[in-house]
Amino acid sequence: MLQTKVFNENVKTYEAWYKKYPEVYLSEVSAIKEQFLKLPESIKGIEVGLGTGKFAQPLGIKEGIEPSNEMANKAMKRGIEVMEGVAERLPYGDLQFDFVLFVTICHLNEIKAAFAQAYRVLKHGGAIIIGFIDKEGSIAKQYEEKRNRSTFFKHATFYSVNRVEKLLKKAGFRNFDYNQTLFGSLEQIKIIQSPKQGFGEGSFVVVKAIKK
Repeated sequence: MLQTKVFNENVKTYEAWYKKYPEVYLSEVSAIKEQFLKLPESIKGIEVGLGTGKFAQPLGIKEGIEPSNEMANKAMKRGIEVMEGVAERLPYGDLQFDFVLFVTICHLNEIKAAFAQAYRVLKHGGAIIIGFIDKEGSIAKQYEEKRNRSTFFKHATFYSVNRVEKLLKKAGFRNFDYNQTLFGSLEQIKIIQSPKQGFGEGSFVVVKAIKK
Protein backbone atom coordinates (compact mmCIF):
# COMPACT_ATOMS: atom_id res chain seq x y z
CA MET A 1 0.00 0.00 0.00
CA LEU A 2 2.86 2.38 0.80
CA GLN A 3 4.38 1.99 -2.66
CA THR A 4 0.98 2.42 -4.32
CA LYS A 5 0.67 5.80 -2.58
CA VAL A 6 4.13 6.81 -3.84
CA PHE A 7 3.17 6.02 -7.43
CA ASN A 8 -0.22 7.72 -7.09
CA GLU A 9 1.43 10.94 -5.97
CA ASN A 10 4.31 11.00 -8.46
CA VAL A 11 2.93 10.17 -11.90
CA LYS A 12 4.60 13.18 -13.54
CA THR A 13 7.98 12.25 -12.03
CA TYR A 14 7.51 8.66 -13.25
CA GLU A 15 6.74 9.78 -16.81
CA ALA A 16 9.63 12.27 -16.75
CA TRP A 17 12.14 9.46 -16.07
CA TYR A 18 11.33 7.89 -19.44
CA LYS A 19 11.88 11.22 -21.18
CA LYS A 20 15.21 11.66 -19.41
CA TYR A 21 16.48 8.18 -20.34
CA PRO A 22 14.72 7.28 -23.61
CA GLU A 23 17.50 4.96 -24.81
CA VAL A 24 17.44 3.06 -21.51
CA TYR A 25 13.67 2.64 -21.74
CA LEU A 26 13.70 1.56 -25.40
CA SER A 27 16.54 -0.87 -24.75
CA GLU A 28 14.40 -2.51 -22.06
CA VAL A 29 11.42 -2.67 -24.41
CA SER A 30 13.63 -4.26 -27.08
CA ALA A 31 14.84 -6.98 -24.70
CA ILE A 32 11.30 -7.83 -23.58
CA LYS A 33 10.06 -7.80 -27.18
CA GLU A 34 12.72 -10.34 -28.14
CA GLN A 35 11.19 -12.81 -25.69
CA PHE A 36 7.69 -12.07 -26.99
CA LEU A 37 8.82 -12.91 -30.52
CA LYS A 38 9.48 -16.47 -29.33
CA LEU A 39 5.83 -16.92 -28.35
CA PRO A 40 3.07 -18.12 -30.71
CA GLU A 41 1.05 -15.48 -32.52
CA SER A 42 -2.51 -14.47 -31.57
CA ILE A 43 -2.11 -15.10 -27.88
CA LYS A 44 -3.78 -13.39 -24.94
CA GLY A 45 -1.99 -12.04 -21.92
CA ILE A 46 -1.70 -9.35 -19.27
CA GLU A 47 0.87 -7.11 -17.68
CA VAL A 48 0.84 -7.13 -13.89
CA GLY A 49 1.61 -3.71 -12.44
CA LEU A 50 1.48 -1.93 -15.78
CA GLY A 51 1.98 1.58 -14.42
CA THR A 52 1.09 4.15 -17.05
CA GLY A 53 1.30 1.60 -19.87
CA LYS A 54 4.82 2.51 -20.99
CA PHE A 55 5.63 -1.15 -21.66
CA ALA A 56 2.20 -2.57 -22.46
CA GLN A 57 1.57 -0.09 -25.27
CA PRO A 58 4.69 -0.76 -27.43
CA LEU A 59 4.42 -4.50 -26.73
CA GLY A 60 0.80 -4.61 -27.91
CA ILE A 61 -0.58 -5.77 -24.55
CA LYS A 62 -4.24 -4.82 -24.32
CA GLU A 63 -4.98 -5.35 -20.63
CA GLY A 64 -3.56 -5.72 -17.17
CA ILE A 65 -3.76 -4.69 -13.54
CA GLU A 66 -2.52 -1.62 -11.70
CA PRO A 67 -3.17 -0.72 -8.05
CA SER A 68 -2.44 3.00 -8.49
CA ASN A 69 -5.51 4.85 -9.75
CA GLU A 70 -3.49 7.75 -11.13
CA MET A 71 -1.18 5.42 -13.04
CA ALA A 72 -4.15 3.42 -14.31
CA ASN A 73 -5.80 6.58 -15.67
CA LYS A 74 -2.72 7.27 -17.80
CA ALA A 75 -2.64 3.68 -19.04
CA MET A 76 -6.30 3.82 -20.04
CA LYS A 77 -5.59 6.97 -22.07
CA ARG A 78 -3.05 4.83 -23.95
CA GLY A 79 -5.83 2.44 -24.88
CA ILE A 80 -5.16 -0.27 -22.29
CA GLU A 81 -7.94 -1.97 -20.34
CA VAL A 82 -7.02 -1.76 -16.67
CA MET A 83 -8.42 -3.71 -13.74
CA GLU A 84 -7.71 -2.55 -10.22
CA GLY A 85 -5.85 -5.18 -8.26
CA VAL A 86 -2.55 -6.36 -6.91
CA ALA A 87 -0.11 -9.02 -8.07
CA GLU A 88 -0.63 -11.08 -4.94
CA ARG A 89 -4.40 -11.43 -5.59
CA LEU A 90 -5.02 -11.32 -9.33
CA PRO A 91 -8.69 -10.61 -10.17
CA TYR A 92 -8.87 -13.35 -12.83
CA GLY A 93 -9.98 -16.96 -12.98
CA ASP A 94 -7.67 -19.95 -13.40
CA LEU A 95 -6.11 -20.88 -16.76
CA GLN A 96 -7.02 -17.61 -18.50
CA PHE A 97 -3.87 -16.39 -20.25
CA ASP A 98 -1.06 -17.43 -22.58
CA PHE A 99 1.42 -15.04 -20.95
CA VAL A 100 1.84 -12.83 -17.90
CA LEU A 101 4.37 -9.98 -17.96
CA PHE A 102 6.02 -8.33 -14.95
CA VAL A 103 8.36 -5.33 -15.17
CA THR A 104 7.93 -4.27 -11.53
CA ILE A 105 9.02 -7.13 -9.29
CA CYS A 106 11.23 -4.85 -7.18
CA HIS A 107 8.02 -3.14 -5.98
CA LEU A 108 6.07 -6.29 -5.08
CA ASN A 109 5.05 -6.80 -1.47
CA GLU A 110 5.01 -10.62 -1.62
CA ILE A 111 6.88 -11.95 -4.62
CA LYS A 112 6.17 -15.63 -3.85
CA ALA A 113 2.42 -14.96 -3.81
CA ALA A 114 2.69 -12.94 -7.04
CA PHE A 115 4.44 -15.78 -8.87
CA ALA A 116 1.92 -18.30 -7.52
CA GLN A 117 -0.91 -16.12 -8.83
CA ALA A 118 0.74 -15.82 -12.23
CA TYR A 119 1.04 -19.61 -12.36
CA ARG A 120 -2.64 -19.96 -11.46
CA VAL A 121 -4.00 -17.68 -14.20
CA LEU A 122 -1.71 -19.06 -16.93
CA LYS A 123 -2.83 -21.83 -19.25
CA HIS A 124 -0.73 -25.00 -19.32
CA GLY A 125 2.24 -24.20 -21.54
CA GLY A 126 1.79 -20.47 -20.89
CA ALA A 127 4.76 -18.19 -20.22
CA ILE A 128 5.71 -15.83 -17.45
CA ILE A 129 8.00 -13.06 -18.69
CA ILE A 130 9.83 -10.86 -16.18
CA GLY A 131 12.00 -7.86 -16.93
CA PHE A 132 13.98 -6.78 -13.88
CA ILE A 133 17.02 -4.89 -12.66
CA ASP A 134 19.59 -7.51 -11.65
CA LYS A 135 20.73 -6.97 -8.07
CA GLU A 136 24.28 -7.87 -9.13
CA GLY A 137 24.38 -5.28 -11.93
CA SER A 138 25.86 -1.78 -11.88
CA ILE A 139 22.53 0.05 -12.18
CA ALA A 140 21.04 -1.71 -9.15
CA LYS A 141 24.13 -0.65 -7.23
CA GLN A 142 23.56 2.94 -8.41
CA TYR A 143 20.01 2.80 -7.10
CA GLU A 144 21.14 1.26 -3.81
CA GLU A 145 23.61 4.10 -3.24
CA LYS A 146 20.87 6.68 -3.78
CA ARG A 147 18.08 4.69 -2.11
CA ASN A 148 17.31 7.20 0.66
CA ARG A 149 17.00 10.05 -1.88
CA SER A 150 14.93 8.09 -4.40
CA THR A 151 11.21 8.65 -4.91
CA PHE A 152 10.49 5.20 -6.32
CA PHE A 153 13.30 2.95 -5.09
CA LYS A 154 13.43 3.86 -1.41
CA HIS A 155 11.43 0.75 -0.53
CA ALA A 156 12.35 -1.42 -3.54
CA THR A 157 13.76 -4.93 -3.26
CA PHE A 158 16.25 -5.90 -5.94
CA TYR A 159 16.69 -9.56 -6.85
CA SER A 160 19.56 -11.51 -8.35
CA VAL A 161 18.98 -13.78 -11.33
CA ASN A 162 19.59 -16.86 -9.20
CA ARG A 163 17.03 -15.74 -6.64
CA VAL A 164 14.39 -15.06 -9.29
CA GLU A 165 14.98 -18.47 -10.88
CA LYS A 166 14.70 -20.25 -7.52
CA LEU A 167 11.43 -18.48 -6.75
CA LEU A 168 10.03 -19.30 -10.18
CA LYS A 169 11.01 -22.97 -9.85
CA LYS A 170 9.31 -23.11 -6.48
CA ALA A 171 6.14 -21.70 -8.09
CA GLY A 172 6.27 -24.51 -10.67
CA PHE A 173 7.88 -22.83 -13.71
CA ARG A 174 10.42 -24.56 -15.95
CA ASN A 175 12.35 -24.07 -19.24
CA PHE A 176 14.15 -20.82 -18.48
CA ASP A 177 15.33 -18.51 -21.25
CA TYR A 178 17.28 -15.30 -20.56
CA ASN A 179 18.42 -12.20 -22.34
CA GLN A 180 19.91 -8.95 -21.09
CA THR A 181 20.51 -5.30 -21.87
CA LEU A 182 21.68 -2.00 -20.27
CA PHE A 183 25.42 -2.35 -20.60
CA GLY A 184 26.84 0.62 -18.69
CA SER A 185 25.44 3.20 -16.29
CA LEU A 186 22.19 5.07 -16.97
CA GLU A 187 24.15 8.18 -17.99
CA GLN A 188 26.38 6.23 -20.38
CA ILE A 189 23.55 4.69 -22.42
CA LYS A 190 22.98 7.02 -25.37
CA ILE A 191 21.87 4.52 -28.03
CA ILE A 192 19.19 1.82 -28.06
CA GLN A 193 21.12 -1.33 -27.21
CA SER A 194 20.51 -4.70 -28.83
CA PRO A 195 19.82 -7.41 -26.24
CA LYS A 196 22.22 -10.31 -25.72
CA GLN A 197 21.38 -13.85 -24.72
CA GLY A 198 22.04 -14.93 -21.15
CA PHE A 199 22.78 -12.76 -18.14
CA GLY A 200 25.71 -11.46 -16.12
CA GLU A 201 26.74 -8.46 -18.26
CA GLY A 202 23.68 -6.24 -18.55
CA SER A 203 21.86 -4.62 -15.64
CA PHE A 204 18.40 -5.40 -17.04
CA VAL A 205 17.53 -9.07 -17.41
CA VAL A 206 14.49 -10.65 -19.03
CA VAL A 207 13.55 -14.20 -18.12
CA LYS A 208 10.87 -16.30 -19.79
CA ALA A 209 9.70 -19.49 -18.09
CA ILE A 210 6.90 -21.96 -18.86
CA LYS A 211 4.06 -23.41 -16.86
CA LYS A 212 3.98 -27.17 -17.35
